Amino acid sequence: MTRPFSRRRAWACAAGLVASGCTGGTSPADAEPPVLNEALAGPIFPADNWWNLDVSGAPLDPRSSALIDWICDRAAPTDPCDAMLHPDFGPPPYGIPYMGVSGDQPLEPVTFVLYGSQSDAGAPGRSAGYPLPHSARTEAGWIEGGVAGGGASGDRHLLVVDRDRRLLFELWATRWTGSGWQAGSGAVFDLDTNDRRPDGWTSADAAGLAILPGLVKVHEVESSNPIQHAFRVTVRDTDSYVWPASHAAGSNPDAPPMGTRLRLKASVDTSGYPPAMRRIFVAMQTYGLIVADNGSDMYVQGTMDASWDNGVLNPAFHSLQADDFEVIELGWQP
Repeated sequence: MTRPFSRRRAWACAAGLVASGCTGGTSPADAEPPVLNEALAGPIFPADNWWNLDVSGAPLDPRSSALIDWICDRAAPTDPCDAMLHPDFGPPPYGIPYMGVSGDQPLEPVTFVLYGSQSDAGAPGRSAGYPLPHSARTEAGWIEGGVAGGGASGDRHLLVVDRDRRLLFELWATRWTGSGWQAGSGAVFDLDTNDRRPDGWTSADAAGLAILPGLVKVHEVESSNPIQHAFRVTVRDTDSYVWPASHAAGSNPDAPPMGTRLRLKASVDTSGYPPAMRRIFVAMQTYGLIVADNGSDMYVQGTMDASWDNGVLNPAFHSLQADDFEVIELGWQP
C-alpha cells in the first residue's frame, strides 16, 4: 500500500524565492505543479533501514575517543574541542530543498559528466530520465544553492520524489545548460526497499547513500511526534567507508570512514532547549548522525526552508561540541 505525501501545508511564497509548501508553475511539460519540501506521511524507507535504526543501545567503537579527538582537532587531551555542531540549513539559500511530483511527471534525460558509470540513467522498468519539473530550470529555490537552473558552483543537489511510484531521484552538481540537464552523478532509490548501492559506487552523495532521509525537515520538528531517523553530517576528511556507505572519498587513517555513525551522548541534557530543537537532539541520541560527505566538521544538513529561524537554530546547535558525541561500533548492524 502506498503511503501518500501529505498536502496539509500551504505556505505563502516569499518574494523572489520559492518557500516551503509552495508550488511552481505548470509548464506544458509538467504533469502538475511540483511541491517544494512536501511533508511526508510515513517514514522514508522501511523501518529497519539504516537511516531509521534505533542505535541508542549500540556498542561504542574502540576508537570512539580517538575519532572524536580528531574531529575536535585536539593536539593534546587537555585542549578544548574546536568543532561545534552547526546547522547547515536555514532560510534560502541555505540547505537542500526537495520536491514532490506526480507519477505522470515527464522524464528528462540527464548527461552525467563525472561518475556516469556509477550513476542510474533512470528508474528500473522505465525509460531513462529523471522527473525534473520545468520550475527547477527557471525559478530559484528548487536546487541547492538557490540558483535557478543550478548555476555553476557548489554541490547543487537536486532531489525529487515521485510520490505515486515511491521513487526518490537525486542528482549532484546539477545544471540546466539551456538545452538539457547535466549532473556529476545521480541515483534512484525505491523508498519501499533497503536496496544499497553496489560496493564502490557513489550516489548523489559521496558515501553512496540517499540524501533526503538524512535531512532535518520543518514538518518533522513542528510535529508532536518524535523524529525517527538519523541525520546527515560532514567532517573535514574521511578514511574509506563502512556499512551502510558504499563509496570512499578519502584515505586519512586518523579520520572516520564514510558511514560512521555519531551518537549524541545520553548524558547530554536536552530538557532546556526549545521543543523543536529538543526533538532534533533527542533524535541524535536515538538515531545519531551518519557521516555522508567531506565538508566542514559537524555540519548537519537540513532542508532549505523559509520557515527556519536562525535565531533559534544557531544558538541551540552551537551549544554542542563534537565531544558531546560518541562513535558507535563502525559498520554496526543490529
